Amino acid sequence: MTKTKGAISAFIENHFLHFNAAALVDAAKGYEAQLDNGSKMLVSLAGAMSTAELGKSFAEMIRSDKLHIISCTGANLEEDIMNLVAHSHYKRVPNYRDLTPEDEWNLLEKGLNRVTDTCIPEEEAFRRLQRHIFKIWKDAEKAGGRYFPHEYMYKLLLSGVLEEYYEIDLKDSWMYAAAEKNLPMVVPGWEDSTMGNIFASYVMKGELKASTMRSGIEYMTYLADWYTKNSKNGIGFFQIGGGIAGDFPICVVPMLTQDLEIADTPFWSYFCQISDSTTSFGSYSGAVPNEKITWGKLDIGTPKFIIESDATIVAPLIFAYLLNM
Repeated sequence: MTKTKGAISAFIENHFLHFNAAALVDAAKGYEAQLDNGSKMLVSLAGAMSTAELGKSFAEMIRSDKLHIISCTGANLEEDIMNLVAHSHYKRVPNYRDLTPEDEWNLLEKGLNRVTDTCIPEEEAFRRLQRHIFKIWKDAEKAGGRYFPHEYMYKLLLSGVLEEYYEIDLKDSWMYAAAEKNLPMVVPGWEDSTMGNIFASYVMKGELKASTMRSGIEYMTYLADWYTKNSKNGIGFFQIGGGIAGDFPICVVPMLTQDLEIADTPFWSYFCQISDSTTSFGSYSGAVPNEKITWGKLDIGTPKFIIESDATIVAPLIFAYLLNM
């Protein structure tokens, strides 16, 4: 049955005909074909996509079952919730390229942590979450519980303790949409996020045990188990940006085939990366998809796409296409 496409999708198909624009359309249609064939999809989030308010489109992707597992950085995990509870306190700096070191220091003294053109408010965002998440961490420890970083965040959102602070429409929070579905997630390198740093500080002060937080190795074994149980019809890989959010989960296939020697493990059935990184100086984030064949991650016939562009522009357009907008 032919799907009716909306105005945005029609515009994309009519005007995005060459170069990176055409790659965007090809990748979107390839993603759609994966879902139509019964394949599942992993989406990885790098950079500051949550602060870029990707939730406006990504939350609907989650609600519409257009993806089945997420790999994201600790920053993206927490910054979607920060935007939810402190949006009016954010400060945009459109002339950020002109800032002097003194200007940057002034932002620090005002409690404004800059991410490109957007400043996250220290007190209203970081500290507001800290007060509530610490109690959840502590309560879990007292009960002998151990959970992943994203599971604690799910508990925080579903507990309702943040409701009095909500400053955006809840439908635009991708973390809340994920929490409602209890969507599988991996958050590699969570320790380098703000909440990860805060958790480490409590461990150093003797107020929490490190074991209260499940580890990165446990995330990998969790992902391996999920992949094994869900790969019957294939699992695609849609990578937004580079870094650990993409590097960590894609390695689960060679781990299963080469280290665990499970020979019938299927390769990733689709691969797309949105990135402007290059392959110079051995940049893995800029490696073309074919290089992943040599590492046992992708097969010769795996549909492969790379869109060398700004993910804050490309990802919402692809999501709009998939949502028939």
